[in-house]
Amino acid sequence: MLTITNSFVYIAFLMFLAGGLLALEKYTKWRVFNVIPPLVWIYVLNMVFCTMGVYASDACSAAYSALKNNLLYAMIFVMLLRCDFRKLAKLGGRMIAIFLGCTLTLAIGFLVFYPVFMNALGGGEKTWAAVAALYASWVGGSANMAAMQDALPVDGGAYSCALALDTVCYSVWIALLLLAVRYSKKWNNAVKANTKGLDAIAAAANEEVEKSKAHKATSSDWIFLIGLSLIVSAISQWVGAQMNVGLASVGLDMFDTGTCTTVFVTILGLVCAMSPLGKLPAVEELSNIYLYAVVSLLASTASVTDLLSAPMWVIYGMVILLVHVVLMFILSKVFHWDLCMVSTASLANIGGSASAPIVATAYDASFAGIGVLMGVLGAAIGNLCGLGMGALLQMFV
Repeated sequence: MLTITNSFVYIAFLMFLAGGLLALEKYTKWRVFNVIPPLVWIYVLNMVFCTMGVYASDACSAAYSALKNNLLYAMIFVMLLRCDFRKLAKLGGRMIAIFLGCTLTLAIGFLVFYPVFMNALGGGEKTWAAVAALYASWVGGSANMAAMQDALPVDGGAYSCALALDTVCYSVWIALLLLAVRYSKKWNNAVKANTKGLDAIAAAANEEVEKSKAHKATSSDWIFLIGLSLIVSAISQWVGAQMNVGLASVGLDMFDTGTCTTVFVTILGLVCAMSPLGKLPAVEELSNIYLYAVVSLLASTASVTDLLSAPMWVIYGMVILLVHVVLMFILSKVFHWDLCMVSTASLANIGGSASAPIVATAYDASFAGIGVLMGVLGAAIGNLCGLGMGALLQMFV
């Protein structure tokens, strides 16, 4: 089997695959892209190549480690340049309600089906703490899961299985959420969604885009924006590391370096959005380039073979996600929640503040801040939710 052993070839292949799929959509007009958009094809094909071992080399791993976070924070910054925080703030109460709705529906899935799967997972005495740690991760991210390993008597073997579940379900879930973007109108019509707040944000952002188009981007604009976003990414990661040390010293270690960095780059992006930088041309184009690059990198590490290492754990996770979808649809019918906010909240729970903007911006580039804010909320409450879940699951032992 062919394995890429050169880091440059790895990056070149990822970008060629993404560009090729986008070109096929643009020039062939194939109907398949109306059903499954190129972003999903990029994710799925890279997962297939990862499973086949195409990216199984130290060179690919090194390139991934060097680029993923650096480009991710640059992407968040650029996307936020079109985000008017004053309008975003109006979504505060609704945003929190949808996020907590996702947290609650996931909890129901964990609790209701744990007795059913308990023995298949390895027995209650060994697994309840690992499942509680996993739930903490599905509220606020991997930092919460690591914290639960210290706070609860987590069995090492069960923890490894929970990690496999987390990896597989996250990879599948982000692909499905990206696929669902194409069907958002059907969801919104079915639940009679109230999208006035989101529409206002998108309209304001699109108005700025039209204004910026009057000033055609030059090579100087592109070089400046690329350089600015990359140096912001570098500075934000340094600041994030310092914030993490400071917060850990006062007992707030649930905010890991990634969360701190995301918060800082978000604040910086929102501030810059209200300055002349928010009117720079080429912001939309560079945002999309970063988005396709980051999604390609993420998918290139998502192997389907993880399913084989802990099959019953993965089935348990899939059942939880099914319950989550059904209950969120019911809640959306009652409260008229739109699919953009529901999907963003769902990934903010399961993937954290760094992942949620990927789905949010698949709807509109101006929605990046929604995902970040939801993810930060999850990081804040994840440990408490994990401890509470642990107390409930222990009752079944």
